[in-house]
Amino acid sequence: MDRTWPQFGMDDALYYINSGYKPANLHQWGPGVRDVYALHLVITGRGKLEQGGSVFSLEAGQSFIIFPNQEIFYYPDLEDPWEYVWVEFHGKDASRLVELTQFSELQPVLTEAPDTLQPFYDLEWSVGASYLEQMRADAKVKVLLSYYIEYFPRKAEAEPKDYVWMARTYIEQNYWKPTLTVTEIVQAVNLERSYLFRKFKAATGESISAYLTSYRIRRACELLKLSGLSIQSIAYSVGYHDPLYFSRVFKKATSHTPTAYMMLHQKKRDC
Repeated sequence: MDRTWPQFGMDDALYYINSGYKPANLHQWGPGVRDVYALHLVITGRGKLEQGGSVFSLEAGQSFIIFPNQEIFYYPDLEDPWEYVWVEFHGKDASRLVELTQFSELQPVLTEAPDTLQPFYDLEWSVGASYLEQMRADAKVKVLLSYYIEYFPRKAEAEPKDYVWMARTYIEQNYWKPTLTVTEIVQAVNLERSYLFRKFKAATGESISAYLTSYRIRRACELLKLSGLSIQSIAYSVGYHDPLYFSRVFKKATSHTPTAYMMLHQKKRDC
């Protein structure tokens, strides 16, 4: 299980361990436990998985997963032994991604996917693989899990959308764009304009336009304190192409010009 290169290991967010193809034969495993996740896709034939006192019957197109440290026993049907592909993975992010699917320790089996997932199990890797090959294998595991999340999403109780959070997040991810407008923010949130305005003002005490400006100024303050960039670069970085206009907006918000603000905090650092 150990990686052959030191940059990655058990603390990685998600990493590939091994994978393979099992032809139709009478191979079985267990009873026993594994310390990794092992995802399987049945290609042809039939088999059974025993886990937690339950017996699950599987056939072509179905998937099953082995959870770490869960005692399991799986074996083929004697008359129509299964053929399957599998991939093992682990890492700090593994459980979170699996939990986004319908897989659970009580229900480790899923029905046939709308499209075959077999090609995404093609994750060739060897002990002598290069650092980059192993990175790509890790990424392919995440792609594979993304399809399980898409095809078999965890059923969750419907929660009302937090439109104010959505608007704030959109601003905080796009404040640096000089072209960002309130209209664009409203369209991104996809809510009636006046209704969003009322909810936003009630939650933040500011209009959307004022929040955008205040967020830009807060970010500018951070850059003026620490970055060492020119006023022009800072203005551009927070969504203002015109440094003079930026300076006027900044002074109105802080009572200091950007230059004075930068010098003030530089003196504090020097003390």
